[in-house]
Amino acid sequence: MKFLRFVLVALPALLLLLLAGCEVGPKYIKADAPTTPAYKEAPPQSFKEADQPWKPAQPGDQTLKGNWWEVFGDPQLNSFEEQLTVSNQDLKVAEARLREARAVVKYNRAAQFPTISVGPSISGLRESANTPYLPATNNTGDFILPFDLSYEVDLWGRVRRTVAASREEAQATAADYATASLSLHAELAIDYFELRSADAQKHLLDDTVKAYTDALQLTQNRFHGGVAPRSDVAQAQTQLDTTRVQDTDVTVARAQYEHAIAILIGKPPAELNLPAAPLDLQPPAIPVGVPSELLERRLLSDRHVGRLWRFPRHLNFELVHLAKPLLGRGSASCGNPL
Repeated sequence: MKFLRFVLVALPALLLLLLAGCEVGPKYIKADAPTTPAYKEAPPQSFKEADQPWKPAQPGDQTLKGNWWEVFGDPQLNSFEEQLTVSNQDLKVAEARLREARAVVKYNRAAQFPTISVGPSISGLRESANTPYLPATNNTGDFILPFDLSYEVDLWGRVRRTVAASREEAQATAADYATASLSLHAELAIDYFELRSADAQKHLLDDTVKAYTDALQLTQNRFHGGVAPRSDVAQAQTQLDTTRVQDTDVTVARAQYEHAIAILIGKPPAELNLPAAPLDLQPPAIPVGVPSELLERRLLSDRHVGRLWRFPRHLNFELVHLAKPLLGRGSASCGNPL
């Protein structure tokens, strides 16, 4: 009796424990970081927005950036950027991964609906009329239409969780695709302006080499005439050789940027030959202050974690904070835009 009573008590408890182990979860809850309505340090008197309320950030990284490179007004750059959009291999890989992630969402979502399968078949039998010893029989035929309907009840939430996970993964993949597109277009703009800057440097160095060549010839004539010492000839020769080395380095760097542009637009480097054209474009005007909503468009507000940033609505940033992400290496460079 005691054993039977123990079994009657332990069996329901064991059954409940097994059922609890089959449950999928728990549901993800974003971590809530503690915040304060104001800082304990007093703001400076020049901060006119100090009395305005703070607002939670609303990430806008999914906002379309558009053809931001058109602000430079360079037709050649615009043509390269359009070719990159349709021909870059890395961008094609990112786009294929996005399509794959969306297909996985559809595949997992199909498990929420019943599965219907049909396998029809037709067969016929005809006996020969020339069969010996036996009379011919009538022709026979069979038509089979099997029908199968199955449905899995999502009692523990496995299908729902799988669909939710694949949907979030698709959103993250879409963000990765946008990041790759923005980075590749920005890298193309950087390489293009570096190439044009190298053209300007090479033009200057070529003129300098000509001037130093004439100066060396003049110094040698002065030396042969007994007017200048030998040290002047050696100094002039050193200046000319140093400038020629710099000219060669700039030529090599220009070829490397040209090859990088060819790879980015999906062409072999041997098929791209850009004529020299020194950079003569005026950089776009950069405002001194920008609204803080501009930060919400940055890809740093990722979807994988979902951070909560807080800052004033009308906070203005100094020019240096805006120039750092917009301007890259050198005076003619352009970095990743916001």
